Amino acid sequence: MDAVVKNLKSLAAHSARPTREEAEEAVRVLLRWAGDDPTREGLLDTPKRVIDAYGELFAGYKADPAEALGRTFDEVAGYDDMVLVRDIPFFSHCEHHMVPIIGKAHIAYRPDGRVLGLSKLARVVEVYARRLQTQETMTAQIATAISENLNPKGVAVLIEAEHMCMSMRGVQKQGSTTLTSAFTGIYKTDAAEQARFMMALRGIR
Repeated sequence: MDAVVKNLKSLAAHSARPTREEAEEAVRVLLRWAGDDPTREGLLDTPKRVIDAYGELFAGYKADPAEALGRTFDEVAGYDDMVLVRDIPFFSHCEHHMVPIIGKAHIAYRPDGRVLGLSKLARVVEVYARRLQTQETMTAQIATAISENLNPKGVAVLIEAEHMCMSMRGVQKQGSTTLTSAFTGIYKTDAAEQARFMMALRGIR
C-alpha cells in the first residue's frame, strides 16, 4: 500500500504545473544544451521573454471553446442555407517538435434555426490553435465544438497549413501545404452538399 501511495504522490508531483521560476530555469537549460551561454548579456532576459511568449502562444489551454462560440441568434428570417467564413488565419505549434504551424481555416455550417456571430468562428479556431496540436486533431476539434454548441444541420471545416517541422528540419521542403477536412451532419452524409462547400471555396478565390 505504501508503494501505491508513493507512486500516486509521484504522479501528482509530475503533473503539477511548474512554477514560473522552474520554467525559466528550463529555458536556461535548453540554451546551454544548444551551446550558448544563458549568462551572456543578450540572453539574460531570454528565459523571461520565452515564458511570457508561451503564455500568449498557448493561451488556448485556458480558453473554453463553448465560451469562445458565445451566444447564438434565433432571428434569421428563415435563413437556412450555408454560412461560410474562409481564410481565417492562424498559427499553432506542432506537438511533436514544438515548431510553428501556419495556415488558414475555412468553416461552413448549415443553420437549423440559430446562427453564430461570424467572429465566433475565428475565436474557436484561436482556442484550438493556441495549443500544441496536430492539424488533424485541430480540424476535428473545431468541427465538433461547433456541432455540439450550435446543433446545426452540418459543419464543414477545411484547414490548409505549412508545417515548419517539415520546412525547417527533416526533409526541409519549404512551401509544401497540408490539407485536412472534417464534416458533420449533411456535409458528411450528402455528397452534393460537401461538393458545394468545396466549390464555394474554389469559386470565390
